[in-house]
Amino acid sequence: MPDASLSTAKSSLSALFAEVQQHFMRVVVPLWQGPGWNAEMALPFEALDAQHQPLPPQRYRAMACARQLFLFSSLIGHSAVPEAGERAAALFRSLQRHFHDAEHGGWFYSIDPQGAPLDRRKDLYTHAFIVFACAHYWGKVREPLVESVLNAALTVIAERFADGDGLYESVLAEDWSSLDAGPLQNPLMHLAEAFLATLEVREDADTLAALDALAQGMQRRFVDVELGVMLEKPLEAGDNWSEPGHQFEWFYLLEASAHLRGTPLHGSLTTAFAHAQAQGVDKETGAVAAMLEVDGSVKDATQRIWAQAEYLRALTLRPGSEDLLARQLDALQQRFLHPGGWNECLDSQGRISRSDMPSTTPYHLATCYLGLAEYFNA
Repeated sequence: MPDASLSTAKSSLSALFAEVQQHFMRVVVPLWQGPGWNAEMALPFEALDAQHQPLPPQRYRAMACARQLFLFSSLIGHSAVPEAGERAAALFRSLQRHFHDAEHGGWFYSIDPQGAPLDRRKDLYTHAFIVFACAHYWGKVREPLVESVLNAALTVIAERFADGDGLYESVLAEDWSSLDAGPLQNPLMHLAEAFLATLEVREDADTLAALDALAQGMQRRFVDVELGVMLEKPLEAGDNWSEPGHQFEWFYLLEASAHLRGTPLHGSLTTAFAHAQAQGVDKETGAVAAMLEVDGSVKDATQRIWAQAEYLRALTLRPGSEDLLARQLDALQQRFLHPGGWNECLDSQGRISRSDMPSTTPYHLATCYLGLAEYFNA
């Protein structure tokens, strides 16, 4: 593409991105400042319905609290959200007050609507997001207490979850005893994301070493090199599958990291990106399928907004993707965003199959839009 055409395409894409960003700031974020906020608990409700009413609370998850902590941390200093710092501080306090296990250490998975521990297990997914959120928050406020919690979460992951093979157990009992759960791809991906977030805000030799071991472990135990995909369970597990959204998410994390770029895992996920794009993205609509069989056929054609966002973000790091970026951003805007918020899931025919709006989804939109902003600022 000639330079003039490329400049025109990027300018048009930038205008579309401005509209999507405006929707995020004027529609999505206010949902969690107002109707999505339980002021009594100082926690976000788990989800809002299409009319912006909270779904009757069944639980509150530490992971959801951490994702919202990341969201408002990312908005500290933004003129449109002057109260972002205050909200982030409240979420940080709630993370400790409601979810920290004073007896055994670590953080409970969830509490009940009255604030008592509900699911008392310790899962890696939750702890990874606590590291991720605290790293971002500490990067903004530099408060010793925040770094103390960040350090505590990193320590508990290293001392309790590590399996001795560079990877980590996906879930343990309340007292850290084994549940024989073994490692799973998704918590490990978010742990890599959390390690990278930590390394962005400070030098940390232990975290860097853990990141390297994690990348090597993922390459060894989760990547099917013949098929060119990252599987959801270890290679030896039965009933395995892959998720295009996770291939795109991994690709972005690896491609965006100068440290991980060029590693064997990065090479594998570059191949996996191409497979996921060819087998898991509809060429007409740009819809990203939820799950693929190991052979690449579609296992679940549900279209989830988070996978759309991850594909879009990953495209920002694929040279020559301007036309695809424009198509995918338009697809996100036209098919998933609406004046009242967003469509969480569409079925295989593009019909709304889930209209509630979880408190965890703004994390995916925020990271996607941050990736797009970096693309335009490059």
